[in-house]
Amino acid sequence: MSESLFKEYEIDQLRANPYVKHVSEKAITYTDAFKERFLDEYHAGKSPSQIFRESGFDVRTLGEQRIKSASNRWRRAEQRPEGTNDIRKGNNGRNPMRRLSDAELIAKMKIEIETLKQEREFLLELRKLEKQVKREDAARSKKSSKSSGK
Repeated sequence: MSESLFKEYEIDQLRANPYVKHVSEKAITYTDAFKERFLDEYHAGKSPSQIFRESGFDVRTLGEQRIKSASNRWRRAEQRPEGTNDIRKGNNGRNPMRRLSDAELIAKMKIEIETLKQEREFLLELRKLEKQVKREDAARSKKSSKSSGK
């Protein structure tokens, strides 16, 4: 997101563009159709600013950095299996509330067991190292008390 905020009249201007799905004072969400058009024209040799301008955007309002960032983001996204489609749809970050099948539940528990085994091994190794350090400290303090007592 850009640090430059859109003014109310700029928001109204952007909302009127058919390639804008949503706009706030901080961010713009473009339509999937615009992203596809952008990539097609970009691969045909047009510059990002030229594509935005020809699509009805005021490039001064958007700013060079916002255009550059969108271009980079969409070119990376086209490498993904889902392409430039908005992957936030239906993914609100919450775990699904549906009941897991037995196979899913077993797989989930196996992962949890493996994680717990790794944690246990780590803690055992840590305990072993702590004991070793205590023994070494005790041996050092014994030597230093013997040498200071002479």
